[in-house]
Amino acid sequence: METFSSCFSAVRDPRAGNARHDLLELMFVALAATLCGAEDCTDMALFARAKLGCLRQVLRLEHGPPSHDTFSRVFRLIEPEPFEAAFAKFTRAFAGALEGVVAIDGKALRGAYERGRKATPLHLVNIWAAESRLVIGQRLAPGRNEALGALKALALLRLEGCIVTADALHCRRDTAQAILDTGADYALALKANQPSLLAQAQALTEAADAGPQATDGPRHAHDRLENRTAIVVSAQNIDFPGLAAVARVETLRQPEGQPQTTLVRWYLLSVQLPAERMLQIARTHWTIENQLHWVLDVAFEEGASRSRKDNAPQNLALLRKLALNILRQHPERGSIKGKIKRAAWDDAFLLSLLGHMR
Repeated sequence: METFSSCFSAVRDPRAGNARHDLLELMFVALAATLCGAEDCTDMALFARAKLGCLRQVLRLEHGPPSHDTFSRVFRLIEPEPFEAAFAKFTRAFAGALEGVVAIDGKALRGAYERGRKATPLHLVNIWAAESRLVIGQRLAPGRNEALGALKALALLRLEGCIVTADALHCRRDTAQAILDTGADYALALKANQPSLLAQAQALTEAADAGPQATDGPRHAHDRLENRTAIVVSAQNIDFPGLAAVARVETLRQPEGQPQTTLVRWYLLSVQLPAERMLQIARTHWTIENQLHWVLDVAFEEGASRSRKDNAPQNLALLRKLALNILRQHPERGSIKGKIKRAAWDDAFLLSLLGHMR
């Protein structure tokens, strides 16, 4: 509780001064409930009543378990920006130094939409430390502007020694500079949304086709055979912040019983990398989809969540990421879903998860 309190004490209590439940205790109970599979504020209240004896081993809860209205009111009113800043601070204290690939990608909360606007649900930008398997940042994409959300998320982070990856939507001068300002390097996918840059990158890599290359494969997975080849070329006279090299990654893919297809991707790099490392980075970026977004939807039912009022969707999404980080970093082996069930059934395991935050 000490580490949690020191990081989240900066979050302002939005309630009146006569509120009965301490804000930090209430957030801690909500986190414990999420670790046990709670999907909404009603679940949190049920958890608090069922586990009151267990929770009082680490909390006072002077006025008993909070009601679902209390949980709902607090998470609707808490300002997301200070909450996300506290999350970033807590993750730094909890995880220590980060290294390797840090991926940026957006995710829609499919159930979080205003009535009559199902096609435009709330959109968040997530920052994922792929090799540490930790979520380290989250920001709302204002007006579903994912690039602006990424800039706001990066402003909270220090990423010395990391390589930040993102898809072509983020291949922009301001995003590249924001990444450099965190102390990291970048590997940004480049597509036709930047036609001049793409033409220059294509010309450089075509001129160097006979140079050293690296091959990764063939690999057989998901009912298909894949073979990837990368080449990295020094970049000169291209006006882009910090640009040092361009890379081309060519993927030959053959699904079972179907003809082979070829996919070529280009990247802008702020550091000259070996081609072998470029292949690792290109593959590692996509763990944000199958190790973060997929897990949030399957293990935490995030896509089905109907919390949609005020700041609740954003704040509860952050709470799920905090729970996922704790479950991932706990030394006990097992799936995320299995750990969630065990935490709900075994008070000793739940307390060990909460104690692991120190």
